[in-house]
Amino acid sequence: MINYFSSNFKLGILGGGQLGKMMLYETRKYDIQTNVLEPNPEAPCKIACDYFETGDLMDFDTVVNFGRKVDVLTFEIEGVNIEALKQLEQEGIKTYPSAETLEKIQNKGIQKNFYKKHQIPTVDFEVFSSKKDLISALENSKISFPFVWKSTTGGYDGKGVSVIKNKEALNDLPDAGCIAENLVPFKNELAVIVARSASGEVKTYPVVEMEFHPTANQVEYVICPARIEDTVATKARELAVKVSEAFEHVGLLAVEMFQTENDEILVNEVAPRPHNSGHYSIEASYTNQFEQHIRAILDLPLGITDSKVGGIMVNLVGNANHEGEVVYENIEKIMKMPGVTPHIYGKKITRPFRKMGHVTIVNKDLAEARKIAEEVKNSIKVISKQ
Repeated sequence: MINYFSSNFKLGILGGGQLGKMMLYETRKYDIQTNVLEPNPEAPCKIACDYFETGDLMDFDTVVNFGRKVDVLTFEIEGVNIEALKQLEQEGIKTYPSAETLEKIQNKGIQKNFYKKHQIPTVDFEVFSSKKDLISALENSKISFPFVWKSTTGGYDGKGVSVIKNKEALNDLPDAGCIAENLVPFKNELAVIVARSASGEVKTYPVVEMEFHPTANQVEYVICPARIEDTVATKARELAVKVSEAFEHVGLLAVEMFQTENDEILVNEVAPRPHNSGHYSIEASYTNQFEQHIRAILDLPLGITDSKVGGIMVNLVGNANHEGEVVYENIEKIMKMPGVTPHIYGKKITRPFRKMGHVTIVNKDLAEARKIAEEVKNSIKVISKQ
């Protein structure tokens, strides 16, 4: 086995945002050297890595040259140059998740067709290469209002997704490749994180439930364990493992799902990296998702995924009316509350609905944790300096 600890081994991370920063906490714990490539010179990762390089993640040469400096390469964002990853793999640089896995996930149209091919239950959909093709399908009654429009590339944090109810709403859509999905009535949005090591050890985290902001289409609360029946939770975890096996990913795979009115589980989409739905695990689990990702890609034994205690995560996003240098109003107030831990990502500038941090609330009583989470949400404000 390679000696990863306190040695000359180098782990490379493509992307320097908050997910990378939280991954770096774990490499610090183990004393693993880290190199980060990121376009923003002021990104959150800068504070915690050994070597920080500013560069374009979609540029072939930039990614290849960066990758050649490390022993194992991973990413915290899907928007990276796949051809560069393939080149590095050919040169013997271990890349986890692999370029092949990422290629099946990066484009949502390819991802959805992958589910169809592998008999993975998902919402009915049609893929279109342009807005013109979408409009033509509507005119020929191949699809009908209302439907969920999703951009096939570039969507994140609720961007690139819209519910289209009428013809007028089409005007706001960009001319790009997209998916039209049936609007499914569902009880819950759930997620399961699957960890898979390079040698094939697999573990799933408990099912979490996601409560969404009514207008921003962003997760407001993540609740673990999900308030669902055991039979539904078992079904969700088993489906997540099936998805993981199909993608043959190494590292973490966050599988987002719908629980329908009659308790069917449908896969919505996946992310091949640590994920917002797993942030609760930093305080609430025996092995948090970021440590687990490191264990999986370095082929170390996977840690126990059970929760020590009930956990709720609240996203801290920029106030709708504020843009500029960030101020966290009332952070002292929430830090006095029982079981509350804020995580500030280190982004200097706030914008409406930009993810600026999160807060975890842990409590043996999940109902009590949910009550405190509401209080946290109503107390702390992410605003700009006046």
